[in-house]
Amino acid sequence: MKLINLRFVCASLLFCSGLVVGDGDLETNIDHIEYETLAEGLDHPWSMTFISDNEMLLTELSGNLRRVSNGVLNPTPITGVPEVLFAGQGGLSEVLADPDFANNGLLYLSFSASDAEQPKLNRLNVIQARLEGNALVDHKTIFQSDPPRKTAAHYGARLGFLPDGTLLITSGDGFNYREKAQVLDNHFGKILRLNTDGTIPADNPFVSNSKGALPEIWSYGHRNLQGLAIADDGTVFEHEHGPQGGDELNLIAPGKNYGWPAITYGVDYSGAMISPFTEQPGMEQPLKYWVPSIAPSSMMFYRGDMFPAWKGSLFMSALVPGDVRRLELQDNKVINEEILFTEFGRIRNIIAAPDGSLLLVTDGDNGKLIRVSRNRKEL
Repeated sequence: MKLINLRFVCASLLFCSGLVVGDGDLETNIDHIEYETLAEGLDHPWSMTFISDNEMLLTELSGNLRRVSNGVLNPTPITGVPEVLFAGQGGLSEVLADPDFANNGLLYLSFSASDAEQPKLNRLNVIQARLEGNALVDHKTIFQSDPPRKTAAHYGARLGFLPDGTLLITSGDGFNYREKAQVLDNHFGKILRLNTDGTIPADNPFVSNSKGALPEIWSYGHRNLQGLAIADDGTVFEHEHGPQGGDELNLIAPGKNYGWPAITYGVDYSGAMISPFTEQPGMEQPLKYWVPSIAPSSMMFYRGDMFPAWKGSLFMSALVPGDVRRLELQDNKVINEEILFTEFGRIRNIIAAPDGSLLLVTDGDNGKLIRVSRNRKEL
């Protein structure tokens, strides 16, 4: 366990922006923050979800679904996980517990897999399954991206529930298929909205469209959508990688076009221009963008009580150079950005535990699971 006195490291961590630090105690009455490494040697950890107050599940991109109980990693992976394509950026991506998991035991998994009819091609898949003991059973495929792709990149693969119980799925542009993000007859560069049985909600924006638009599409013109966070009132925030520069935080509304690749604040990896435009009529502007890139990797709203000063903030993990961004919002606009946890390197995911502590996983083939908590000053 690493115990750090904030009075001496606030400046280096950029941790105390917005808090009062003087000769006395911190305004939030924090004496110390603890970083506790719960697990090491994880194989490209990607996603986490709590299934009870003291138990969570964690995906490894290589294809394992792991259980962590009371902060201890179970050495035996959960069985019954589908075979995944672990290549490039592909593999076992998101795990998300059903809102009624305590009663129905349902989980949702997103992953890349080879196409059944064309094994050299692959798709993004989403399944529903039930956790029974240490096994996944009763698999049901509720989504497969179409058309299949040659590349193993830019899957998106984030999942999130709206307050009405419908499921949002982010589907990236496949890297080599970016022009298709502006066309509504495919799943490249889209956010999709489905019922949890895979059927299409009747109020999706393109259900009654007669021009070939897929009815499951909820928004379009996206690149590689790696973060999805839904506020208590149902407002949807999404972030996505730009190319070289131009990472975006977006406020998502159904039926809207978010511009990629017709507008962008980034350039191609070669330095070549992708588009001369950063704005176009009928295309949405990001709430915030980053140049140079920070490579955002996950996102969540903090609703806990352990860190009162952070309540209501939007947290983003980032891979380059590796940190967490805390964004303060007012009227759905970013009014402040604070950089946290810079000493861990590439951070793949951040979630909040039921007790209000934070859980981080670091990226790569020797990933770590780290808990961030605090000690209150004894009165």
